[in-house]
Amino acid sequence: MRVRRLGWAGLEIEADGRLLLIDYVRDLSPLFTGWKSDKGLAAPSGKATAALVTHLHRDHTDASALAETLMPGAPVLRPAPGHGDDIDNVTTLLAERELAEHHLSAEVVEIWSTRDIGPFHVTALPAVDGLGDPQLNWLVEADGQRIFHGGDTMFHGYWWLIARRFSPVDAVFLPANGAVVDAPHLQPPSPEPAAMDPRQSATAAEILDARYAIPMHYEPEQPDKIAGYVEVADPEKEFRTHTGRRGRVLPVGEWLDLAG
Repeated sequence: MRVRRLGWAGLEIEADGRLLLIDYVRDLSPLFTGWKSDKGLAAPSGKATAALVTHLHRDHTDASALAETLMPGAPVLRPAPGHGDDIDNVTTLLAERELAEHHLSAEVVEIWSTRDIGPFHVTALPAVDGLGDPQLNWLVEADGQRIFHGGDTMFHGYWWLIARRFSPVDAVFLPANGAVVDAPHLQPPSPEPAAMDPRQSATAAEILDARYAIPMHYEPEQPDKIAGYVEVADPEKEFRTHTGRRGRVLPVGEWLDLAG
C-alpha cells in the first residue's frame, strides 16, 4: 500500500492498482481569504474507487473536486448531518448542498462500522470536532498495512479504544496546526485548540504505536485564513520536536510506500 499527500488534509491511497481518497479538496477559498489555487494542493494521480470524508467543513469536503475525480457511482462515505438549526450547522451547510447538487453516492456511516471497497477495508472511528459538528476518523487497511487519518479532530479519550483494536498502525496522518477558533456562532470563544496541536498529535501517534507519524492540516504557502482562525506558528518544526524518531514530514505530492 502507498499513500500520497494531496495537501491540507487530503490523501490518496493506492493498493492493487485502485485509488481511495480521503478529504480531497481542490478549492480552499472558503477558509483562505486570499486563496491561490496553484499553491499547496496536488491532484490525484487517477480516477478513484471511493472517497472518505471526515466531516462536512468545506476544507475537508469538496463535492466538485470529488465529482471530477471519482469513478461513476463511486461511494462517498461520510458522517451524519449536523443536528439543530441552520445556525448550529452553518459550517456544514455549504458542503451538504454541494454533495446534493453533484449527485454523489454519499452514504452516512456510523462509528466503528466497516466497509470493504475493492482492496481496501475501511473502519469509521470516533473523533471529536472542535466546532461540535459530526466527525469521523478513518482507518484504512490493505496489503497487510494500516493507515490512520485524523481529519482535524481534537484530542479525546477514544485514542486508547482505537489503539486496543488497531495498533500498531503503519502510518498516522494527524492535524498539527492547533487552530484556535473565534467564530460568531461560537461565543464566548474557547482559548483551546479546535484541532490537535503538534504535541497532542505526537501523543496520539505514541498511543497508536505508529511506525510513521505525519503532520497534515496546515498550509504554509497560502495567505491569511479567515478572521478568528489562529494557528501554531511552525507546525512542522514543533511536530518533529515532539514526535522524535517516528515523525516524518511528507511534502505535498509525494508518495510514502509502506512496503518499502
